Amino acid sequence: MTKSEGTGFTATTSLTRRDTIRGAAALGLTTLAAPAYVGRAWAAKSIKIGFVSPQTGPIAAFGSADEFVVSEIRKTIGDGLTINGVKYPIEILVRDSQSNPSRAAEVTAELITKDKVDLMLGSSTSDTVNPVADQCELNGVPCITTDTPWEAYFFGRGGEPAKGFEWTYHFFWGGAQVVQTFAGLWNSIETNKVVGTLWSNDPDGVALSDAQKGLPPAFAKAGFKLVDTGLFTPLSNDFSAQIAKLKAAQAEIVTGVFLPPDFATFWAQCGQQGYRPKAVTVAKALLFPASIEALGDRGAGLSTEEWWSPDHPFKSGLTGQSAAELCEAFSKATGRQWVQPIGFKHAVLEVALDVLKRTKQVEDPKSILDAIATTDYQSIVGPVSWRSGPVRNVSTTPLVGGQWVKGDRFKYEIKIANNSAYPDIRTVKKFEPMAY
Repeated sequence: MTKSEGTGFTATTSLTRRDTIRGAAALGLTTLAAPAYVGRAWAAKSIKIGFVSPQTGPIAAFGSADEFVVSEIRKTIGDGLTINGVKYPIEILVRDSQSNPSRAAEVTAELITKDKVDLMLGSSTSDTVNPVADQCELNGVPCITTDTPWEAYFFGRGGEPAKGFEWTYHFFWGGAQVVQTFAGLWNSIETNKVVGTLWSNDPDGVALSDAQKGLPPAFAKAGFKLVDTGLFTPLSNDFSAQIAKLKAAQAEIVTGVFLPPDFATFWAQCGQQGYRPKAVTVAKALLFPASIEALGDRGAGLSTEEWWSPDHPFKSGLTGQSAAELCEAFSKATGRQWVQPIGFKHAVLEVALDVLKRTKQVEDPKSILDAIATTDYQSIVGPVSWRSGPVRNVSTTPLVGGQWVKGDRFKYEIKIANNSAYPDIRTVKKFEPMAY
């Protein structure tokens, strides 16, 4: 067994059974071949899956469950995957993007040129997803990505709806679902419908703040007045100008895209400057329990998009586990509270294995690509299919709205408070205004 470069994950790179038999034959020891091997076809080579995500750096929270998920998938695969009657050992080669787009591109290029991966997976915000996908498109390698709004993936890479991409496919929710979900939360309480927005100057923030294709025109269409404070530099230490603008406009709702450290700074300064909005519904920064706990007593009542949770009604097409069972398995194995990316990391590996099982000629990248394009799979985050979508190469997944409350088992827990974008996922609490 060897260690994947840049991570503590163990990658499967060992001797196959066929290698063992060949070695025995070379020594005249063919009788060592166990009866269990007789009549079974084993591949001469393994199939390599590249897996790139941020395990260190400012967005490391998005990769915090990766070791658990990859380990569980490896256990499920066992000694290989049968494709067209032949059993192939599967290697999952994990690389850390370090929350850096340049590093993401670098490790992806190495996986392609040095490790010769057959299928690439990328996840966790457009800082990782986009450079991974770009490298695969450039080099003609089949690629599946997730865990960034599809507009940031598609338009952030210069995608043209009528043309799309050839080698790269993505599944996740998008801006229209965010608007429907956030508006559903805000309309359930009494406000003046004035919304203040702040956007991190990164691919996610730029895509979602776009004046034509982003969230602002959609929020306005939904009946809200926007006070847009514009883009801010990630890891900023002063939001005084933005807060003054929001206070002057009497914005009773705050939304936008932040990194967790940026929101912590912004929210602390809101308290210092006496700004008390009725609803604070922020994408990206408020996804993780650790980010909420870092805010102290000011975490309760904050709200965000909820992509996946123990209350989601989906099961894995690979393991049969429910969302609740997978969350519990994570907590039991790690002693930590479940986090939303668990489901999508599990799903992207599920989809990858389903693709490989359906590939007619697994040695041919074009054949793998054909299997991706015809995917129709029920994953632990819901259905994934690229037969239809908002644009080519994109499959959308369900989204609901969640609110953080003081928990019983953990300090803070997120609860589904609005399901207007996907009524088949039940709500578990009523959305309430912030209490100060």
